[in-house]
Amino acid sequence: MIATGERMDFGGLFRPTADKHSTGGVGDKITLPLAPLVAACGVAVPQLSGRGLGHTGGTLDKLESIAGWSAELSYDAMIAQLEQVGAVICAAGATLAPADKKLYALRDVTGTVEAIPLIASSVMSKKIAEGTGALVLDVKVGSGAFMKDVDSARELARTMVDLGNDAGVTTVALLTDMSTPLGLTAGNAIEVQEALDVLAGGGPADVVELTLALAREMLAAVGRDDVDPADKLADGSAMDVWRAMISAQGGDVDADLPAAKASQVVNAPSSGVLTGLDALAVGTAAWRLGAGRARKEDPVQAGAGVVLHAKPGDAVTKGQPLMTLLTDEPERFARAERSLESCYDIADRADASEQVGVGRDLVLDRIC
Repeated sequence: MIATGERMDFGGLFRPTADKHSTGGVGDKITLPLAPLVAACGVAVPQLSGRGLGHTGGTLDKLESIAGWSAELSYDAMIAQLEQVGAVICAAGATLAPADKKLYALRDVTGTVEAIPLIASSVMSKKIAEGTGALVLDVKVGSGAFMKDVDSARELARTMVDLGNDAGVTTVALLTDMSTPLGLTAGNAIEVQEALDVLAGGGPADVVELTLALAREMLAAVGRDDVDPADKLADGSAMDVWRAMISAQGGDVDADLPAAKASQVVNAPSSGVLTGLDALAVGTAAWRLGAGRARKEDPVQAGAGVVLHAKPGDAVTKGQPLMTLLTDEPERFARAERSLESCYDIADRADASEQVGVGRDLVLDRIC
């Protein structure tokens, strides 16, 4: 599959290269703060990303909510941006592992979508052909992930890590929890804003935690673990790289992000502690609101999505907002609300500590 197309070569860059790939989830905006953060630490990040399908969001869809930003870059433009800025997030060209596109199109009709060898070869053929020196894999586990249980996620991670290392790419994988959405947003523009909050030194604790965990793995893989990425968030260096990266691809970093035309609030039906919030249900709601697509050619709404006002472990009061639904087409609210029925659990405070979903580690395992 690698040999069916061109191979990129970043060997001429003055700094080492590292990339990250996520198997997809709900609220997974990690690439947005991660790429400029790692670049701020002195490592070049050639991040080839894709668009969303179904309940999982796509990095390019999120970034395309920024006025003027373009996902399409030539190889020469990528090299120039990596030299000048240190990070690039763009679409993969048609000449990169073209056999993957043909096999991918066959997987649905042949009932092999869930075949681990085909998933692994699809991901790794593009990443190896991309030419990065190191690769960190974020393999999601849980209801909002492709892999629902730890054992299958571990098998996929092990397969991809072995393929990468055999091809000369230093590869490591983290298994991370996707039973609950990451952060407090699932959508496009609203996830960009959350990424900006992280780059500004704030943001939800789980998004910051995973961004730093993946950054440290990327830095260690290229021998730059002498740099603490947390310092680069704190001093504004990562935000500076973000602004330069977005501007280099035509984006207006000072433009307002798109906002949905309509909103609807889902309130807590009782008081207690939120002990569970199903990622798949939230992702499906965001998709139905217009943030995702059913087919590759479908358009997406930049402002649509779900904003969460509570996460598992938080105390809630009857009648308080649990989530806000956003869309440009109010007729979408009813279907989105149906997907959210029974997607959360509220327990009495005395029972909450014993409930599944509270206190689960974000990083479940490390495969190298």
